[in-house]
Amino acid sequence: QVQLVESGGGKVQPGGSLRLSCEFSGFTLDHYSLGWFRQAPGKEREGVACISNRDGNGYYGGSVKGRFSLFRDNAKSTVYLQMNSLKPEDTAVYYCNAKWGRVDYWGQGTQVTVSS
Repeated sequence: QVQLVESGGGKVQPGGSLRLSCEFSGFTLDHYSLGWFRQAPGKEREGVACISNRDGNGYYGGSVKGRFSLFRDNAKSTVYLQMNSLKPEDTAVYYCNAKWGRVDYWGQGTQVTVSS
């Protein structure tokens, strides 16, 4: 059974940090692009960061570049999103994703709230 289980969300003050984790199970990660998306109330889901299955490089959305870092631990089948210098506009539900061709897996989402 395919599962993507996110953790690490919560409430933090502006300028603070959080680390999100997504543990994958039920499939082999080797061929998949792995990444994080987010969706704020009233807005469309947007890509935050991903590790490409084509070149292994990390790609980041313009609004998070330089503040967020994505890395994976293959031994733990886990991908992490380190979020620093958080801003109120980073408030959203964050979803992890694994994609390979037409196969597209999603986690259940974890809430991140940045507020003083």
